[in-house]
Amino acid sequence: MRSLIAAVREQGEAARFLAWPGDFDLDRGDHVEDVHLASGAALEGFAGDGAGGTFFFCGEGGEERPVLYADSEGGAALVAMGLPELLRLLLIAPWWRDCQTFTAEESRRLAAEYLEDVPDLVARRDRTAAALGLALPSEEDVLARLWEVATGIGKGFVLIFTPEGEPYDPLIRG
Repeated sequence: MRSLIAAVREQGEAARFLAWPGDFDLDRGDHVEDVHLASGAALEGFAGDGAGGTFFFCGEGGEERPVLYADSEGGAALVAMGLPELLRLLLIAPWWRDCQTFTAEESRRLAAEYLEDVPDLVARRDRTAAALGLALPSEEDVLARLWEVATGIGKGFVLIFTPEGEPYDPLIRG
């Protein structure tokens, strides 16, 4: 079975959709600051966004590892339990970073803003999911799962700014 990272790299349209509107680029895996997990578990940057944020795999293993996102402003959150879950989040709700209340109304408003800028978003999303072999859950389910991961399991994944020994602020507060 090929890895999802390899599949994204091989599928040009998928890589372009994930780069925008997903704001996920496999060529940006270096974080700008020296960081570590408070637990001492391994931390591996593997992708980033246009604003200097980084996606990290946590612990040992492959693409099934938990994924932590750290922005460039000192905020971090566990956002997915594995790369497939992260990619479903990016495909369904690329506006997830703008969510404050995680309500259906807020998500509809954010989705409408994205659709104004990217009118073919749904068609491109569906082609990307098919190319990567990912079944897509509902928007409500993917945002509920993000909330569950970030405010539940995620409390055990504290990112530390190594030079000062200070934790990053939670991006999603429960």
